[in-house]
Amino acid sequence: MTAAELDDNARPRVFVGPTSVPELEAAVIAGGGELSTLGAAEAIVYFGSDEPEELRELIHDGIAWVQLPHAGVEPWQRAGLFDLPVAFTCSAGLYGRPVAEHVVALMLAAARNLPRHIREPHWQQDKLTTQVEGVTALVIGGGGITSALLPMLAALGVRSVVSAQHDVPGADEVVPREAFREWLPRVEYVVLAAPSTPETRHLISSAELGLMRQDAWLINVGRGDLVATGDLVTALRAGQIAGAGLDVVDPEPLPEDHELWHFPNVIVTSHSANPERSYWRLLAQRTEQNVRAFSLQRGVGKTLLLAGMVRSDRGY
Repeated sequence: MTAAELDDNARPRVFVGPTSVPELEAAVIAGGGELSTLGAAEAIVYFGSDEPEELRELIHDGIAWVQLPHAGVEPWQRAGLFDLPVAFTCSAGLYGRPVAEHVVALMLAAARNLPRHIREPHWQQDKLTTQVEGVTALVIGGGGITSALLPMLAALGVRSVVSAQHDVPGADEVVPREAFREWLPRVEYVVLAAPSTPETRHLISSAELGLMRQDAWLINVGRGDLVATGDLVTALRAGQIAGAGLDVVDPEPLPEDHELWHFPNVIVTSHSANPERSYWRLLAQRTEQNVRAFSLQRGVGKTLLLAGMVRSDRGY
């Protein structure tokens, strides 16, 4: 599209699809955009099968920006879509608060031994429950989930150590990513809230599980492949750690006959840390925000600065 063809005062033409989503269509209009056919569109608010080739087929020469519906963008990264001359935004940082609430729920469930109580069919007092006040949590990842989680941990009296490559306001201590293993023998909770990248795949495997305290819980709300699932099963069988709270696993969905379903000290929440009602509300907010920003920034030769920009060099 040439400068002559683009009227900066016109409403940006946005295609929502290929699956029609009324909440996202309303957000486009609220952000000052105009719902458009794919052929006439300048931008795509994508919602579909998540298959990379489906999205690739939607992108044509007139598309300048694509809004993705998830925080995790690994399938599109692996398929090379981020090498296209198009700006991509995702939902990174958007679902931080609801997912952080889920972390707290898993921590409290672990401390109060709720998995056993839920399974027990008879009255039995439990003298092994604990408080979370006074414990230490190692949080791996410095993004939106962590930022939302830290004040919740502080309110509960939990000391927070964050492993990240940058300063994280609100943390009691920040340590470099490569130093996280030094903290594994010293904390009661290890919380995974990092993206999936080649560097973070199987970040927690047999070596790391062997360093954890026997009374420690592993909580994963990041991506399933941060944990080597087979090694986790082995550690649970051996009683190396106290338990695991898993909202994400590898593979997903977890097969019905998988051993993780049968451990009394494992909570699997089937990738539901972000409630559906929150998902649509927050995604609509991000879409409206970015459509409004796109309408102001779009134009030939202009660099877009939108919320949740995906960087192709890091894959998120």
